[in-house]
Amino acid sequence: MNKILTIAGSDSSGGAGIQADIKTITILGEYACSVLTSITAQNTIGVQGVFNLPGEFIAKQLDSVLSDIDINAAKTGMLANSEIIKIVSSKVKEFNIEKLVVDPVMVATSGDILLAVEAISSLKESLLPLAYVVTPNLSEAEVLSGLKISSISDMKKAAKIIYGYGPKNVLIKGGHLIEAAVDVLYNGTNFEEFSAQRIETKNTHGTGCTLSAAIATFLGKNMSIEKSVWEAKNYLTHALQSGKELQIGKGNGPVNHLISG
Repeated sequence: MNKILTIAGSDSSGGAGIQADIKTITILGEYACSVLTSITAQNTIGVQGVFNLPGEFIAKQLDSVLSDIDINAAKTGMLANSEIIKIVSSKVKEFNIEKLVVDPVMVATSGDILLAVEAISSLKESLLPLAYVVTPNLSEAEVLSGLKISSISDMKKAAKIIYGYGPKNVLIKGGHLIEAAVDVLYNGTNFEEFSAQRIETKNTHGTGCTLSAAIATFLGKNMSIEKSVWEAKNYLTHALQSGKELQIGKGNGPVNHLISG
């Protein structure tokens, strides 16, 4: 069994964050390890509060896991400030984690801010150079690239800029594009487009966390980045489709993680 590490924040409603990651990794057949970075008071309506764990305790969790368990792949989710980003980056280098998926979480589905503005430069300088793949959505890609994105062509331009920060691959998620639900993967040489059925549902809480956790899981199975993205998107499409009828909370409910893809 492959060991997949998620380094992320907690969502008390269970639909996003480290809870979504653990569910995803588990249902896809691998063993989930976790390092908690922040605790949120959160539900399907919004984020009511955030408590960031002390940096030294995040480092202690990383040391505990990585000194004992051979990790096949890892992902990062909510890393709320520069201190946390720098600590995680330092441990990724120390323990030589090669298959690292960076989900640059900036804003919750509800619109609540989850990344301090001062941390964006640390994300670019410290963590992105260590990423095997970075998975921004359109708004995150706009922040990272400085471009306004409204088309697939814009996504490709942004991917080139983000690639310049050092990740081996850039996957820009186009789920919010008006013209089509297309993701764009760039490896520094070639672009590949991934289209999927657009699922009309309000239950989209945790989609970014779920996709990045699934990509990390498939990378941990020694699949190529292209195959990992395809398989992860297939799983997420099924989770969205199956989650349409879930009645959890009063706002944007979660996808159904408990499907096999």
